[in-house]
Amino acid sequence: MAKRHLITCALPYANGPIHIGHMAGCFLPSDIYNRYLKSQGKEVLFVCGTDEHGVPITLKAKKEGKTPQQVVDENHSIIAKGLKDFGITFNTFSRTTNKLHHQTAQEFFKTLYNKGVFIKEVTEQFYDKEAKQFLADRYIVGTCPNCEYENAYGDQCEKCGRASSPSELINPRSALTGNTPILKETKNWYLPLDKIQDTFLNDWVEAKKETWKPSVWGQCNSWLKEGLKPRAMTRDLDWGVKVPVKDAEGKVMYVWFDAPIGYITATKEAAGEEWTKWWQDSETELTHFLGKDNIVFHTIIFPAMLKAHGDFILPTNVPANEFLNLEGDKISTSRDHAIWLHEYLNEFPDKTDELRYVLTTILPETKDADFTWKDYQAKVNNELVAILGNFVNRVIVLTHKYFDGIVPKYDNFDDPNNQLIDESLNISKNITEKLDKFQFRFALEEFMNHARNGNKYLQDSEPWKLIKDEANLTAVKGCISNCLEFVYELGKYAQIFLPNTSHKIANLLNINSYQESIKAGHHINKPELLFAKIEDETIENQIEKLAKKPVLEVVKESEKVEIPTLSKPQIQYDDFSKLDMRVATITAAEKVKKADRLLKITLNVGLETRTVVSGIAEHYNPEDIIGQQVTYLANLAPRKLRGIESAGMILMAEDEQGKLKFVAPSNQTIEGAIIA
Repeated sequence: MAKRHLITCALPYANGPIHIGHMAGCFLPSDIYNRYLKSQGKEVLFVCGTDEHGVPITLKAKKEGKTPQQVVDENHSIIAKGLKDFGITFNTFSRTTNKLHHQTAQEFFKTLYNKGVFIKEVTEQFYDKEAKQFLADRYIVGTCPNCEYENAYGDQCEKCGRASSPSELINPRSALTGNTPILKETKNWYLPLDKIQDTFLNDWVEAKKETWKPSVWGQCNSWLKEGLKPRAMTRDLDWGVKVPVKDAEGKVMYVWFDAPIGYITATKEAAGEEWTKWWQDSETELTHFLGKDNIVFHTIIFPAMLKAHGDFILPTNVPANEFLNLEGDKISTSRDHAIWLHEYLNEFPDKTDELRYVLTTILPETKDADFTWKDYQAKVNNELVAILGNFVNRVIVLTHKYFDGIVPKYDNFDDPNNQLIDESLNISKNITEKLDKFQFRFALEEFMNHARNGNKYLQDSEPWKLIKDEANLTAVKGCISNCLEFVYELGKYAQIFLPNTSHKIANLLNINSYQESIKAGHHINKPELLFAKIEDETIENQIEKLAKKPVLEVVKESEKVEIPTLSKPQIQYDDFSKLDMRVATITAAEKVKKADRLLKITLNVGLETRTVVSGIAEHYNPEDIIGQQVTYLANLAPRKLRGIESAGMILMAEDEQGKLKFVAPSNQTIEGAIIA
């Protein structure tokens, strides 16, 4: 068992404000985990900061006629204030342009340099003749070789998440001028990831198979199977951390070399001279929270750096989340299709917990999720107001009505609902089990079940009827006392999920902290509502605000996202009857070259065979699915994927762990059988 816990949250990039996608991706889950561990009495340090180097900063500065420092200063302030106002409880929120970080990153680089880890190479790099400069990864855009997205960056495709190098892009072009770059010789220092893979990464990642999320481990495994290559850790730029070695004039560190070292810098700021116990003691457990687009850097590159250095612990877990979408469309900063945190806080100043609650219910823990304003309204009104808020208010009101706001004294009695009470008040076990597995959505559900059970208990007990007969006074005392215990437990565990609500409940119970108890004779305060209903007009205004975004309609086809929803538009039987669904058997399967997620599958559909390309390679090995019967949509129009014509679709379902399962007949069925 870990002696202490170090929690990091992915450094937000300081080229703009943060939005609800960032909150759902890493800020909110990391804050919940931090609050949870502290509620358990654990020694915890929670750090983050802004990532302030790299090409996008310089591009934005050039566009806005500002210096890079001015850009990051402005955005750091906005981001830091927004996170603080939202209640994210960092021990420190640092930044990578400060002096301490530059010193820390340079010391780290020097250690690797002195140990002979780096490979110095003169290579041909892309060069923009018009701009008269070498083009680092993000100065180059082109077509992704994996998913064919036309605006992939030189280091990573933001659509499919694949890490790459500029030389792998199809039709590369300069992000500065739009020109086709030329190749020109330059020297850089490379981290030999191929050697580190063979000596360390393969075994280390394999050992994480049972403890990491399947999606995280699967990504790592696919990169390792493809084989890692040396990666340049220096760039020909003037904005960043200067490379502290001879013969490196005009060079700065690769942003993904210095950025994760920012966690170490932040720890130094928070812990001072004791920072080493957090990074150099094997009894510390390191957990990285981030979005899926940052997995490779935290599970491959940064661990390789730490291992090569030799003095640092390695991450225990990396519970990366998938992406959050907005109103059925991909969140896009360029199109301003987003709910910005600072704007939400300005427009809903007293509703931080409302957003925390709704986002937690839809955290993209195993798959992409979708935020809609209508869902936000429904969950606030139907759950927070009608269930949690209503129960707490009724209990406080009844305590004042029957006992003048004093917790009644009673001796246990034969309460028919005692079993419900006993089960519900044992929420600690149910919640902790989920939180220990980073299942925050399910943990919150357990919390709300406690409120539902409290409501049920109160409704079944009917103290308003019992009080009419003085002989039932003891039973009424017992009911109110039990209900107050329900409220107390709700307030206590709300500290993890809904901190403002927890504070409000503590005020209602007239306690300073949940270290105090509410014994008989204790005075509680007068009732106040925890939540207010969200009106239709408020929601319509927000929907209209999104619709008025000036460039919302210019969505590229490649940026559109298909979002699975719980409630799709109603269809008629005639619509359903158009679907030709049949039973088929997989007779052959193989991986599609240069496509980590795709399998080429041959199906026996009765009188003929069909070829289907399916994105299930991360879930199944080709040889394991031969003979599997599946449900096959036969009359879906063919389309080409990676040059292969895919005729139809295999129907899949996703389990709670995010693993795809075949939708198949329960008994062996003849191929070609029609599903009606």
